[in-house]
Amino acid sequence: MASASPSSPHVGAGAGSGAGSGAGSGAAPGAGSVALPTVRTIDGFMAVALLLVAATVVRAIWFTPVDAMLGAAQKIFYVHVPAAIAGLYIACGLLAVASIGYLWIRDERLDRLAEASAEVGLLFMGVVLVTGPVWARTSWGTWWVWEARITSTVFLWLLVLGYLVLRGAVESPESRARLSAVMGSLAALLVPFVHLTVRLFRGMHPGPVVLKPDKPSLPPEMLTTFGLASVAFILLFFALLRVRFRWAGLRNARAEMEAV
Repeated sequence: MASASPSSPHVGAGAGSGAGSGAGSGAAPGAGSVALPTVRTIDGFMAVALLLVAATVVRAIWFTPVDAMLGAAQKIFYVHVPAAIAGLYIACGLLAVASIGYLWIRDERLDRLAEASAEVGLLFMGVVLVTGPVWARTSWGTWWVWEARITSTVFLWLLVLGYLVLRGAVESPESRARLSAVMGSLAALLVPFVHLTVRLFRGMHPGPVVLKPDKPSLPPEMLTTFGLASVAFILLFFALLRVRFRWAGLRNARAEMEAV
């Protein structure tokens, strides 16, 4: 199984433990050191998520009807929209809740959750920003249009990127957590605006086809594929979040042990 861990699996603890005892000088290397556990990247949860994503791709390509107006390019919908659900709504929602929670109770686990949500969310939003132009090229005849939904999504992606850059620029753990929590809370406030842009502004981006006041615009076969895709991408998001959160815990533990 693949694993991810901090760069050094062993951290010396009690380097001077043999002081005043000649017998301790001949101890084997590594004696008295603490071995940090590793994080398994591919565990059962991750495997199920990846298999479900693969099954979704197979169903979308070979077992879902082609859209009469948009053609085969419409199948990008089954990646583009579920990635947006995971990256914008779930990831940024967790970023906001964890950041506000940290500012309130100063729990280090909430800071790790916010960091992990931002990193995984940035990945999923990147998928949105890559698949969007591909779909636009076939549907609108151009790769990019500076309309409200697209522009606000890019701005949100840059804010989350800035959040991660800020975390890397501040050395003090307490200051880093506090400042990034403030920025994470503010960045997530943009999500409702991104969601409402198709209603507030006229643009080329289509409106909702599933979550709308009346019934969804998709036929049953397409709606089933979309539902499967949404579940698959959400599971993949939480599988990646779980790995990233655990890795951050090991990283922080290693830093604390080295500081002793």
